Amino acid sequence: MRGFLASSIGVTCAAALALPLTPPAAAATAGAAPSGARSAPVTATARVTSQRAPAEIPGSTQSLPLAPLTRDRALGPAAPEQGLTRDDVRHFSLVGVIWDNPDTVLHGSVQVRTRATGSGAWTGWQDLETHNDDTADPGTAERTSGRVRGSTAPLWVGDSDGVEVRVRAAGERRTDETARGTRTATSAAPLPSGLRLELVDPGEQRLTRAAVPAGAPSATELPALSRAATEAELLALRGSELTTAQRARPYIGPRPRIITRRGWGADEKLREKKFVYTKKVKAAFVHHTASGNGYRCSQADSVIRGIYRYHVKSMGWRDIGYNFLVDKCGNIYEGRAGGVAKPVLGAHTLGFNSNSMGIAVIGSFGSSKPPGAVLRAIARLTAWKLGLYGANPRGKTYLKSAGGNLYRKGKNVRLNVISGHRDGFATECPGWQLYRKLGTARSTAARYQGR
Repeated sequence: MRGFLASSIGVTCAAALALPLTPPAAAATAGAAPSGARSAPVTATARVTSQRAPAEIPGSTQSLPLAPLTRDRALGPAAPEQGLTRDDVRHFSLVGVIWDNPDTVLHGSVQVRTRATGSGAWTGWQDLETHNDDTADPGTAERTSGRVRGSTAPLWVGDSDGVEVRVRAAGERRTDETARGTRTATSAAPLPSGLRLELVDPGEQRLTRAAVPAGAPSATELPALSRAATEAELLALRGSELTTAQRARPYIGPRPRIITRRGWGADEKLREKKFVYTKKVKAAFVHHTASGNGYRCSQADSVIRGIYRYHVKSMGWRDIGYNFLVDKCGNIYEGRAGGVAKPVLGAHTLGFNSNSMGIAVIGSFGSSKPPGAVLRAIARLTAWKLGLYGANPRGKTYLKSAGGNLYRKGKNVRLNVISGHRDGFATECPGWQLYRKLGTARSTAARYQGR
């Protein structure tokens, strides 16, 4: 699909529309994660400095292995510290840490601090979320490709030219019975093998979004539709599946404005060309990207391009994992390619990607409250997309688990139609402050559907 953007759909006079695409040039990636035996370092650190990259570079990933420090090299993989010093890397705006085995959990902490380009000012230490459980289901081609790696969540740091990272294993307390009595010792759990620092430059976005008349499609966005136009879209897309009652009164919210992949500058050469679909969309899982809130809404395109590149080039996925993303100003973005109105299989909720969609709010909401614009965007998006498949946002549904840390494979699980990531997997996502507001999103979405 080099000539057309099949991943977006606009409807005029109830007809589907394919949009032209001119993707940016291919981007280079430095290095790939090495394979090898599992190692057991206790602490890993790295320090990197760089010069700003030329503006014409569309995007890049620098993958830097963590290694024992000079004074600890004699200890080999058991060295208590790892690190590196480099002065020849390009500038970057997003960081993450990856490792060889996606099934290995990093028990410990990962912290980074970065140096701003221009000012030379260093930030304080910032935590990366180590339990990054947005991933493809077990047994799927995406998960068994051999390219998938374990990873932290990415962190948006803005235009930077220096970084330090430290990875520390969590201590484990062990009690042993000896001839002299009970002895308690503390030891560090082994860290995953193949730890690498990923520095992502999302590249420059040169495409300007032009204003379009109401109801008219464009290459960079799908405009909001009226209720009447949305109902016409529903009849065009799924009319043959609707009952007489559904035709008479379709419960669907007006389609919201959606910024397309071309709109946020997706390099379509990065992802796999083919699309994978499920049967329907019965539920929506809400996430946060855990990438921090230190971005302006005008930078959201860059943040998404960084996450996209991190998911594909660093973590080894076929495309960005989420079906949709929402910035803190309430703008909605098309995520994984394949069609915004179609049941595209994502990689967002381990065990429950089939017959669902993933919506990621860009930011971290463990302690920060989500803006009202975010909740309204979630409500508008779910009212429309769930309405295409007859789902009630305030209702319950059953999904069959493909396997995870909360439900065994094959178990039919009763879930809210609008759920949080933590409802399907043991995780803190989407952050408590966002999770506690999902009830508001459910009731608002149902109201948009006319229920």
